[in-house]
Amino acid sequence: MMSLILKLLLAHTLGDFVLQPDKWVTHKRANKAGSQYLYWHTLIHAILITVVLGFQMEYWSLILLVSISHYLIDLVKLYLENDRNRQWLFATDQLAHLLVIALATFIYEPYYIDWQQLFSKEMLLLALAIISLTSVSAVLMRMLMSTWEIAEDNNKADYSLPKAGKYIGILERLFVFGFILLNQWQAIGLLIAAKSVFRFSDLSRAKDRKLTEYILIGTLLSFGLAIVIGLSYQYLIS
Repeated sequence: MMSLILKLLLAHTLGDFVLQPDKWVTHKRANKAGSQYLYWHTLIHAILITVVLGFQMEYWSLILLVSISHYLIDLVKLYLENDRNRQWLFATDQLAHLLVIALATFIYEPYYIDWQQLFSKEMLLLALAIISLTSVSAVLMRMLMSTWEIAEDNNKADYSLPKAGKYIGILERLFVFGFILLNQWQAIGLLIAAKSVFRFSDLSRAKDRKLTEYILIGTLLSFGLAIVIGLSYQYLIS
C-alpha cells in the first residue's frame, strides 16, 4: 500500500509542480476549458503515473481514474478561481487530488485507518502542543504585550505586511519546538541570532529605546513559550 501511494504522490508532485510551466498556468486561467495546456497537463499526469507504475497495464483503471479526476478537479478550480479565493482554492484543489490518490490506492490495495492510534495519547499531545504554539501562544502574546503601547508611525506601517508579526511568531515557535524534539539546542541560538540580524537595521534606524525593549520582550516571550511547551511535551510523552 505504501509503495503504491508513494508512486502516485511522486507522479502528482512531478506533474503539478515540476512539469507545469507558469506559461501553462496563465494560459489555463485565461482560457479555462479552451486551453490546450489543460489537456497536455492531464496527459503528462497519465504518462507519469504509467511510468512510475512500471507500465503494468493491470493498473489501467487506476490510471484512468486519477487522470480523469485530475482533469475534472482542475477544470472546476479554473471556473471557480479568482483573485480573492486563489489561495484557499489551491489548497482545496490539492486536497481533492490527494483524496483521489487515497481512494485509488484503497481500491487496488485496501487498507484501514487505525482510529485508536490516531487518537492515541501521543497524537493528542502533539495536536495540543501545536495548537498551543500557534493560536494559544498568539493570544497570550497579544495579552501580555498589550501592557505596553508603542506609537506606530503611519508612514512606516505602510511598509509592513498585514499580521506579519503574528505569523513570524508562530513560525519561530514551531521551529523552536522542532529543534527541541531533535535535541538541536544550538539551532535555537542560530534562529535567535538570525532574527536579531534582520531586526538590527530597523532598530538602528529607529533610535527608539522603547521600541528596542518592546521587540526584545516580545522575542524572549515567544521563544520562552516555545521552549516551555516543547519541554512539557517531551516530559509528558516520555
